[in-house]
Amino acid sequence: MTTTLSPATSAGTTRGPSRYRHVQQGVRERLAPYGYVAPFFVLFLIFGLFPLLFTFYVALFDWDLIGERHFVGLDNFSELVHDPRFWGALRNTFSIWVLSTVPQLLIALGLAHVLNHVRLRAATLFRMSVLVPYVTSVAATTIVFAQLFDRDYGMLNWFLELLGFPHVDFTASVWGSHVMIALMIAWRWTGYNTLLYLASLQTVSRDLFEAAAMDGANSWQQFRHITIPSLRPIIVFTVVTSTIFGLQTFTEPLLVNPVGGLTCGAARQCQTLTLFLYEQAFGRFHFGYGAAVAVALFVMVVIVAAINYLLVTRIRSERP
Repeated sequence: MTTTLSPATSAGTTRGPSRYRHVQQGVRERLAPYGYVAPFFVLFLIFGLFPLLFTFYVALFDWDLIGERHFVGLDNFSELVHDPRFWGALRNTFSIWVLSTVPQLLIALGLAHVLNHVRLRAATLFRMSVLVPYVTSVAATTIVFAQLFDRDYGMLNWFLELLGFPHVDFTASVWGSHVMIALMIAWRWTGYNTLLYLASLQTVSRDLFEAAAMDGANSWQQFRHITIPSLRPIIVFTVVTSTIFGLQTFTEPLLVNPVGGLTCGAARQCQTLTLFLYEQAFGRFHFGYGAAVAVALFVMVVIVAAINYLLVTRIRSERP
């Protein structure tokens, strides 16, 4: 005796598994992008968001080394506002930032313009060589500059002595230490910014420069009226990133004056905000007060990021 399946029954047995596989494939396709980005968000939650929120929490306590804590509310922030050491570190930070950022961005603009226009042999070698200071160890750079600016045996003071000037103790003076640290920062970041500007200039049509040259524009006029306007968005980006990195300057002032320690000298002449934060949290074990300094630094970074967003938005809206 034989049994035959009706067409409806046979179609149903074939459509069932096929439909299930189709639904399963659709679910995988929808969830796959979330799975790809999930590791980033997991790491961000663990190493980014949680430490940030915990810093806000610690800033509300008088927290010592052995873990004892007493809730003090906003007292740490009130003390921070009236602390002259905090305002001195803030002045030092912005002074070093101005002395390092302005020259490095101007030099980077000029180098990018030259590398983009002047025909050089082994041009790729020159373009990559400007990145060498960036990949050099910060500690090694600081040690070399500290030797160059040394009061007794530094090359710079040796040169000043040849010219008849007395030796200068750069690390002991406010402006001397600021200039020395600013030169280290500028030397390290100039090449990095040069490559950013050069990469942006590569997207600008050379017909603009050729047309300007045919109209009689010299190199300076081309730089002023074509190069700078074309680089406005990336200039804003480099200014903002330089500001953020400048607010976090730590290694250079710490290593340039090892005798001064975390205060960077008896007069705190080159102590930056991050160095002041480290002194309070891990030098004096005032974790609550150190967390308050970190929160203040975070607010400054947020303000800089907001200014960056407003400037970039305005520049994009002004474009034809």
